[in-house]
Amino acid sequence: MKYSRVIFWLFLLVFPAFAHAQTAIDSTLIDATITGTPAGVVRLVGTYCDQNYLADSTFSDAQGHFTIKRKSALAPGFYYFLLPGSKNFSILIDQDQRFTLQAKADDLMNTMQVTGSLNTQLLYENFKFQSQQDVELGRLGEVLRKAAVTSPEYKTAKAQQDQLLEVRKANLEATYKANPTSFFTAFKKAGQNPDFTEFRKPNGDVDTVRQVVTYRNHFFDGVDFNDKRLLNTPVVLNKLRRYMKEFTPQNPDSLIKVSDVLIRQVMPYKDYFKFFTNWIALQYENGKSPVMDGEAVYVHIVRNYFTPELAYWSTAKELEGLQKHVGEMEASLLNRKGMDVRAKNQFGEFKSLYEIKAPLIVIFMYSPDCEHCQKESPEIQRLYEKWKPRGVEFFGIAVNTTEAEWKPFVEKNRFTFANVFDPTNLAIYGKYFVDITPELYVLNKDRTIVAKNLKAEQLETIFERELKKINK
Repeated sequence: MKYSRVIFWLFLLVFPAFAHAQTAIDSTLIDATITGTPAGVVRLVGTYCDQNYLADSTFSDAQGHFTIKRKSALAPGFYYFLLPGSKNFSILIDQDQRFTLQAKADDLMNTMQVTGSLNTQLLYENFKFQSQQDVELGRLGEVLRKAAVTSPEYKTAKAQQDQLLEVRKANLEATYKANPTSFFTAFKKAGQNPDFTEFRKPNGDVDTVRQVVTYRNHFFDGVDFNDKRLLNTPVVLNKLRRYMKEFTPQNPDSLIKVSDVLIRQVMPYKDYFKFFTNWIALQYENGKSPVMDGEAVYVHIVRNYFTPELAYWSTAKELEGLQKHVGEMEASLLNRKGMDVRAKNQFGEFKSLYEIKAPLIVIFMYSPDCEHCQKESPEIQRLYEKWKPRGVEFFGIAVNTTEAEWKPFVEKNRFTFANVFDPTNLAIYGKYFVDITPELYVLNKDRTIVAKNLKAEQLETIFERELKKINK
């Protein structure tokens, strides 16, 4: 079941950031002297969305001098040099790719001198300005963490912090105004967070939900989706990760709703659309996320956006394979009606899931040669014996095995609940998706799937929750 992962990465990682085999008007020539750097290999590392890659390499001499010289231009973006001795420093590249750098290895940021690259020059001017404020901002932050919100000490520190941040903001605005078309301006604007707006409920309490939603809705305001260069920086990935994982409740319904809003926003911008859909889908692929039923997000993204009309980076055959894959997963998403399974037990008798009358059913899908299945099986039997009197029944389904392996496994673990195996796989195909064994599903009295992707130690919490609903 690793087909989707291969397809996604195969097309996500066709790096447009790799030089593009495009010929620059002027060759790239970066001449650097970083005093105090030992002789050795220097690596230039580029960024594309959520990937780093080796863009070029050279050698530093004993005086810390090295040169990157290329006939083809580097793709505009954010890069960093890895120096001998574990030091590193960043540069910002656009069309100005012939420049010099001079600095001291023991204080790269504050000693960096840039000639010929406006964007890298602005980058270090900004670094230096912010570093001058960081010590005081750190001190004030410590005061704010320790002082009571209503204390004079807190109010004074907060006012000083706000003033410093306003100065920082004004400094950036002045840089933007002086360099409106620079890549640095686009890069820095994209990385800024929206202003925080405080909302109150009618009773005066802070309306935290409205605050978070408003903040999230404006989180990408500074990103110019017409500018593909930003995909060659860490900014877009950092924003996307925070948008999905910090500002969105981690449940499938919320994640799907928020994903749709963002994806539709970037749909006219092909490169962003490609990255956002791939990244979000991969985060919630089966087994990738701690979110229960995170694959519901994966299924939704593939169903709606990995179509021949939209997924221009893939072929019709590959998209057909992906759609078939999510079709296998779709029937067993949370809150769907669990389907019946009818197959033979170890004695050759047909057993049906729907024959069970207990209020709760645990479906235990396992493979005898799976180490985790071997480890969890005794606990599964123990839980069955403990909870059967309270209305919980278990139904075991063996997968990816043979009768010769399965029957001894059932006997060895002394399973006393129903266990079935269908060597044709027809009894379970498209009913209960299993990627990694063991897999556990819980069906309620209506045979609706109420829990899945569980560990054995999580079952009792689910039992208590669901039986409480029944006994109300």
